[in-house]
Amino acid sequence: MNTSLSTATRLCWSALGLVFAMGCGQQGESPSTGPDADASRVRLSLKTKGTIGLSVLTLTNPFFKEIADSMTAEARQAGYDVLVVSGEFDVARQQNQVKDFIVKKVAAIVLTPCDSKSIGPAIQEANAAGIPVFTADIACLAPGAKVVSHIATDNYSGGKEAAGAIIEALGESGGKIAILDHKIVESCILRVQGFKEVIGQHNAGGARGKIQIVAELPSGGVKDQGYKAAEDLLQAHPDVAGIFAINDPSALGARAALEKAGKADQTKLVGFDGQPEGKQAIKEGKIYADPIQFPDKIGVETVRAILKHFAGEPVPAQLLIPTGLYRKADAEKDPALK
Repeated sequence: MNTSLSTATRLCWSALGLVFAMGCGQQGESPSTGPDADASRVRLSLKTKGTIGLSVLTLTNPFFKEIADSMTAEARQAGYDVLVVSGEFDVARQQNQVKDFIVKKVAAIVLTPCDSKSIGPAIQEANAAGIPVFTADIACLAPGAKVVSHIATDNYSGGKEAAGAIIEALGESGGKIAILDHKIVESCILRVQGFKEVIGQHNAGGARGKIQIVAELPSGGVKDQGYKAAEDLLQAHPDVAGIFAINDPSALGARAALEKAGKADQTKLVGFDGQPEGKQAIKEGKIYADPIQFPDKIGVETVRAILKHFAGEPVPAQLLIPTGLYRKADAEKDPALK
């Protein structure tokens, strides 16, 4: 027997045994938290080119989950992992998430800011650490914070489409309308700007059916606040003829308030997003129409912008994806709905 070959064989089997042991943590422990966490990270680094950190506004809204899912799938094809966390409307929490990304030395950071201005210092920390920052859906409005590229829906044009839908819904009778807004995020600000511009043009054009904006109320972009805002609106303006809500959750909350008050047939409701629940409400006649977004495209285009930046290619400072107006007729032909 060759002694040197026997020794090499034994060493080989020992190494294989060690690798096997490193891959098997104690029962009930995840590789990221068990005693073999370091070994797990070693294996991960061998399989991926790096990690992209993504902090979204909230994961309770399917829109942002779809952005996260499409980003994860697109990045995986290019050899990158995506670490997804949620600020849940808390900018302080999101700032801490950015700090954690910096500590983890992620390859890039993507944010849908909880507050378009207050997120600025966290982005500046990432800038100082040399980590490129991208924003998706919601832009940063803080001076001094450097963002490589902003990828989003064309919210301003979408707001214009929403105004066209309200004008169409009210017809020649016109009437009082209200806006349920969310003024701390840039995307919603743009929607309202576009909406108001078209309503102003409509009223100035001499057409019949003047439309008067009688209230702008905060909806928080969520159902319960949309419900409360609509309740308050109906107490102050029981004859309101239309409501524009800046997203589907706040629109659905408003619809519940209208139904409770017996005003559902009196008040036309236009939302924004085109989430499955919103589209179903359009099919059922509960919402008149939505400018719909394409969160899957936002996620894919964000990853493509990151990869171009990594490759040293020029990346546009802003990439806007058009909306499409979705009415009841569209919903009735939609195979994804009941």
